[in-house]
Amino acid sequence: MGITTGVMLLEFIGGLWTNSLALLSDSGHMLSDAASLLLSLIAVWLAARPASLRKTYGYYRFEILAALLNGIALFVVAGLIVVEAVKRIQSPPEVSSGAMMAIACVGLLANLLSAWSLMRKGDVRGNLNLRSAYLHVLGDALGSVGAIAAGGAMLLFGWYWADPIISVAVALLILRGAWGVTSHSVHVLMEGVPHDVNPSEVKEVLSRIPGVADVHDLHIWTITSGKPALSVHLRIGHSGDGEAILQSALDTLKSDFGITHATVQIEPPSITHEHLHD
Repeated sequence: MGITTGVMLLEFIGGLWTNSLALLSDSGHMLSDAASLLLSLIAVWLAARPASLRKTYGYYRFEILAALLNGIALFVVAGLIVVEAVKRIQSPPEVSSGAMMAIACVGLLANLLSAWSLMRKGDVRGNLNLRSAYLHVLGDALGSVGAIAAGGAMLLFGWYWADPIISVAVALLILRGAWGVTSHSVHVLMEGVPHDVNPSEVKEVLSRIPGVADVHDLHIWTITSGKPALSVHLRIGHSGDGEAILQSALDTLKSDFGITHATVQIEPPSITHEHLHD
C-alpha cells in the first residue's frame, strides 16, 4: 500500500506536469489499487475472526466480497481511461515525453516490487482476494510499460496519438483480468461448484461405496478461496452399516477431492423426504 500510494502521487503530479494521459490513467488505476489493497487487507483481517452464533461460517466470505468490489473497480477505471482516450485521439495534445518516460520507469519498478511481494508472501493463484489485489498491481505494471512505450514513440517520432492509443490497450488488458475476478466472485457468491471439482465424478465415487444404494441432494460450493464444502444424502440398504459407510464417505471425499468440510446424511430405506434437486 505504501509503494502504491507513493507512486500514485508521483504519476498523478507527473501526468499533470507532462500532460500525459497514460500517466494520469495509470495514477487513477493506482488510486483504485491503493483502495483495493486496503480492502484486501481488511478482508484478510476479518476472515481470521472466529465464527459466532450469528455468523456460523465466520467472516470468510468478506474476502470474496472484497474481490468482487475490486473487480468492479477495475471495470470503472478501465471505462474512464477509454472515454478520455477517445477524446484525446481526436485531438492529441503535446506531451513532455522524456519526463513522462522517467516517471513511468519509476512506477514500473515499484509495481514489479509490489507484485513480487504479493507472490512471495501470498497465494495469488488459490486465494481470490489476493489474486484481485495482484491483478490490480499487475495492471499498474502494464500501465507503466504502456506509458514508457508511448513516451518512446512520441520522443522518437512525434506520434502524440500513441499516448491515448496505448492507454486504450492497457485498459483492455485491465478489463480481461477484471472479468476473470468478477465472474469467479459471482460464481462463489451464487454457491457455484468449485472449478476443480466435478459433481458427476463425486456422485459416481460415492455411489461405489459398498452399501450405498443411492446418492441424492448433492451440493458442492465454496465458502471462500481454498475452502470447499459439501452436503449429500446417501441411501443405504437394509443390511448397510451406516457408521462404516459414513466414515468411508468422509474419507473418500477428503482423499479424492480434498473436501474436509462435508455433511453426509445416511438414510435407511424407510426414510423418505422431499428432494430440492439432484
